[in-house]
Amino acid sequence: MDMYIYYAIFSIILLFGLVTTFMIGFSRKNREGDQTYFQKMGTKWVRLTSFYVIAIAAGLLALLAYIRYSIG
Repeated sequence: MDMYIYYAIFSIILLFGLVTTFMIGFSRKNREGDQTYFQKMGTKWVRLTSFYVIAIAAGLLALLAYIRYSIG
């Protein structure tokens, strides 16, 4: 029963990411185009990279927790 909690949490996070990605992609601002998008690219890359680093670290922690509880 405890293992299903991890599957449920993972599925909820995955679905949330999928829904928000589509919401951003199909937003009115993205459909019309943003003329200022290519300004301040350095700041955008730093922010995007930090999101990926945080997501990867959280994913690795979740994997380690999963392995620890499934073995022990």
